[in-house]
Amino acid sequence: MDKKAKKRLDVINKKLQTLRSQLAGSRAQADDADELKQLEDEIAKLESESAEIKSSK
Repeated sequence: MDKKAKKRLDVINKKLQTLRSQLAGSRAQADDADELKQLEDEIAKLESESAEIKSSK
């Protein structure tokens, strides 16, 4: 894996950690269903990109 891919993977992991905590907070309050869907979609997108980068070693 090259340096650029490692850096992108690091950025994705940090973003995922933040999004997951936001999702947990959003589920606890459950004010806005659209926000839940948006956070879940963003997490799925980033996990997919992460898996793609890991598989292209």
